Amino acid sequence: MIGVYNYTVALTYTGFLVAVVGIYFAINNSSDAAIICLMICGFCDMFDGKVAKTKKDRTEEEKQFGVQIDSLCDLVCFGVLPAFIGYSVGLTEVYFFPILLFFPLAALIRLAYFNVTESERVKNDDGELLYCTGLPVTTVALFLPIVYLTRPFLNSYFIFLFALSLLIISVLFITPIKLKRFKMKQYLISIVIGLAIIVLMGVFR
Repeated sequence: MIGVYNYTVALTYTGFLVAVVGIYFAINNSSDAAIICLMICGFCDMFDGKVAKTKKDRTEEEKQFGVQIDSLCDLVCFGVLPAFIGYSVGLTEVYFFPILLFFPLAALIRLAYFNVTESERVKNDDGELLYCTGLPVTTVALFLPIVYLTRPFLNSYFIFLFALSLLIISVLFITPIKLKRFKMKQYLISIVIGLAIIVLMGVFR
């Protein structure tokens, strides 16, 4: 069969499958479960590249496959799934649709831009990527759950906050701002925050 089937892509494939499950939950109005799926996708994306780099004998084709499959997975996890979550939490009126359409489009553009610049960087052997242009799409796995925590307190106003959050994040995806990439310390902090969010979701439910 075509494709790569080893441990280097296991987390990427897992994140994709979890995102599809999250979309299922969102469609069935289980937004809590969909948000948890989004955070699991963020966890998988956090470490998939590091796992892949542990295999020293990867071919050039395997490396390129990894880059492409990661971006395709990210589009579903952090572009499509959040839009479905938005619909699930109440963005069902027609005037919210432009935001729900713009969000995955902005994520698509951001990921395509990253693919092009990353290919050029690798080709030129510029070393490790220290900064990124535009807000990385994976940040929604942390930002949106934090916004979601306000749902029990804001009642009907929550949907407007969620819509505004999606819109702002969409714009930041394609805004040419330079941001420093996370290091392991920031990743660990993100995991702790994610676990805290899950606990708080149970408390305030």
